[in-house]
Amino acid sequence: MSNSINSSQAPEPVGAYPHARKVGNLLFLSGVGPRKKGSKEIPGVTLDEKGNIVAYDIEQQCHAVIQNVKFILEASGSRFEDLVDVTVFLTSMKKDFSTFNKIYAEYFKVNQPCRTTVEVTALPTPIAVELKCIAVIK
Repeated sequence: MSNSINSSQAPEPVGAYPHARKVGNLLFLSGVGPRKKGSKEIPGVTLDEKGNIVAYDIEQQCHAVIQNVKFILEASGSRFEDLVDVTVFLTSMKKDFSTFNKIYAEYFKVNQPCRTTVEVTALPTPIAVELKCIAVIK
């Protein structure tokens, strides 16, 4: 059996999918970005009048996306320390990878899940980073 889970603290999904789905003792998170719940605000992003990105601060986005992952894990009965796999999507590997890597290391000093990082040309909202995670529920 599988159960859909939605966090009351994480931003609303941008499509018809849950924040997470529990299957056995595994928790699969949908892609999580740095948006704020109940708002179109994206930490560290400046948009022009047409909604195009003028500037962004990858550090602010990294901290915000990790906080959103924590919100979903907590709502699901799991913890940040229970992550076992993280897929990272960056819109600019050349510009943002080293900063992302530095911030990621701050959060994963003890538990180091498997990780894959890929560059994509765009994400569904004007963000520069998105995480796709798998965790265990103990």
